[in-house]
Amino acid sequence: MQKFVVGALISALCLAVPVGTVQAAQGAKKTSVKKVAAKPAKVAKAGVRRTATFSAEPRDRIVRRVVTERGKRKVVYQRLTNVGVIAAARPTMGDLAGLNLTRDPLDLKSNVALVLDQSNSEVLFEKNANVALPIASITKMMTGLVVVEANQDMEEMLTVTDEDVDRAKFSSSRLTVGDRLTRRNMLHIALMSSENRAASALGRNYPGGLPAFVDAMNAKAQSLGMNDTRYVDSNGLSKQNVASARDLAKLALAAYEHPILREFSTDPKAIIERNGRPVQFGTTNGLVTPNSGWEIGLQKTGFINEAGRCMMMQAVVEGRAVIMVLLDAKGTAARVGDAIRMRKWLAALKSPGFSDATGGSIGAMAGSGGFSSSVVAPRPVAGM
Repeated sequence: MQKFVVGALISALCLAVPVGTVQAAQGAKKTSVKKVAAKPAKVAKAGVRRTATFSAEPRDRIVRRVVTERGKRKVVYQRLTNVGVIAAARPTMGDLAGLNLTRDPLDLKSNVALVLDQSNSEVLFEKNANVALPIASITKMMTGLVVVEANQDMEEMLTVTDEDVDRAKFSSSRLTVGDRLTRRNMLHIALMSSENRAASALGRNYPGGLPAFVDAMNAKAQSLGMNDTRYVDSNGLSKQNVASARDLAKLALAAYEHPILREFSTDPKAIIERNGRPVQFGTTNGLVTPNSGWEIGLQKTGFINEAGRCMMMQAVVEGRAVIMVLLDAKGTAARVGDAIRMRKWLAALKSPGFSDATGGSIGAMAGSGGFSSSVVAPRPVAGM
């Protein structure tokens, strides 16, 4: 009887082997699929664990993708930066000078700000306005001023050459080497679209070339009393193009006298002939678009890492024409937000009893209806 029971058990085990084998194979197949799909997640998870070390360096991960090329599927691997780890933002020259420690009643995100009444040059608001900082593409407004006052032929055809290509910061451009545009169109897109190669071509095609053009820029700055200003190129890509907000207000006042600079800088978009073919270009400043609610007569924006986001413009707020300068904002949204704060503040100036964020009267603080915020760091040397 015992032998019979043992034999029955052995027979049962033998019968169970095929079923177990199939189940094991199915389980192995499912596990294999899960492992392939889970590889990126596993690497990403490891990346998450690394973030616990609070490393400021970005981490890479390998992602497996299946793509189809010419009707055939193949597996490719791509190296991606882990978006869960963000490198620390590079400080601007204003940050390094300690200007980010300056506080103001409007809580502006720009390290430098100035508002000037255009009719009488009365300073209504200033924050670190005498500090010379990199001004990025605001440089192009002086480029435009020198071109216009030199009375050069605006219909002369200029050609983009290899000399106009930015090999320092590798900035993008819609112009390619060999493109031919009139000087008028080069000036138009330099001011409206901040085209670096156009600005470079304008300087290079000045009598005596780019060195003579830069000399003319600096000479014009001196004649306007822009004593904190220095230019080294015509497009603003170098951090050595520096000016204070007060100097830029003087530049804006001078540039505003030229209708062509007002028109080209405030065009929201335009069709420009490049090599005889029409191409549409647009503005770098969303505040000049028709639905923005702003009345802007002249403007120029700028950005390089050392300068942050910058803007200079003439605008009419509540019937008052003002020059507004904002330098070293951390992001386009911050720059626009500061401009909106300034406009609201200017509108409120006309309301009796208006007080600043600290509870004090704006007029009493500045003595002339404005506000002054002092610098809390040594002034950086021009040309840094």
